[in-house]
Amino acid sequence: MSGMMKALVKHHRGGGAQLKEVPIPVIGEGEVLIKVKATSICGTDVHIYNWDDWSASRVNPPYVFGHEFAGEVVEVSKSATRVKVGDYVSAETHIVCHRCPQCLTGQYHICDNTKIIGVDTQGCFAQYVAVPEENLWVNPATLPADIASIQEPMGNAVHTVLNGDVTSKSVAVIGCGPIGLMAVAVAKAAGASQVLAFDLNPYRLQLAKDMGATTVIHSDEEDPVTVAKQKTNGFGVDVVCEMSGHPLAMDQGFKMVANGGRVAILSLPVKPVTLDVTNDIVFKGVYVQGITGRKMFETWQQVSRLLEANQVNMQSLITHHLPLEEFEQGFALMNEGMCGKVVLYPNE
Repeated sequence: MSGMMKALVKHHRGGGAQLKEVPIPVIGEGEVLIKVKATSICGTDVHIYNWDDWSASRVNPPYVFGHEFAGEVVEVSKSATRVKVGDYVSAETHIVCHRCPQCLTGQYHICDNTKIIGVDTQGCFAQYVAVPEENLWVNPATLPADIASIQEPMGNAVHTVLNGDVTSKSVAVIGCGPIGLMAVAVAKAAGASQVLAFDLNPYRLQLAKDMGATTVIHSDEEDPVTVAKQKTNGFGVDVVCEMSGHPLAMDQGFKMVANGGRVAILSLPVKPVTLDVTNDIVFKGVYVQGITGRKMFETWQQVSRLLEANQVNMQSLITHHLPLEEFEQGFALMNEGMCGKVVLYPNE
């Protein structure tokens, strides 16, 4: 396919982005061209849009960014065998090398040479996107496009929560951004006895309650550690999911976790974090997990089954639907924290 398309371009090494006409991608060997039905804004996209220290060190404008999407296959390379034109798909966004020690032992999610769609390659804030066929996940025809577009970040939440047992356990979710809110719903669906949600944003705390949190705590109005201990008979929570990236909140997470508990860290702190390793980790026998991406494709199967069984309600998490042309409003909402997931529609 040839021609031009509209796309949201990170146009320079600075804040903002521009809507431009760019060439439709030409697919290479092993790639597939997809017409994007829906694409959602991720926290990573906000970092790139705002141009913080992380994005300045990682991405190279000008290029099309964005990585969460759902769409229809419109062209396939000659070697394509898994999907065909007309298939309704989403994509695992980590492109892996298949050569490093991690890949060779099936740990693709921690590939040493990972490239990320929309970060290291051209992305999906556009009418069309080209991706490797092996990264595609075929969606059920009945799955709404907005929900299909957020399966990738939901996979982050599923990986964080379910990388250990949470059945009948107390779970704390620190940071109620969109993935934190997903983690609340996943923990509840997985049988957590209680889910404590911590944030500073009343709007998102209300969303956390809507997603199934049994207790919501405004961390500036109540002491998080004290509340966590009160809710667990003084023992602390069994599982902490750290989604905030704030040094103080992370320290509080290690102080509220029970002896022998688990702390799963998905957040990416941009400042050094000071922890009492002796008392809050070593003497407590705490299991600490760094979470990156999703297990390929185990986590995708878990996400698909949770959605198919209606065990989680992701529709209430999607608070805004906007045409691609209104991207500035979407990013403003994300920066203000006055939204759940924001979904953009490039072809409407």
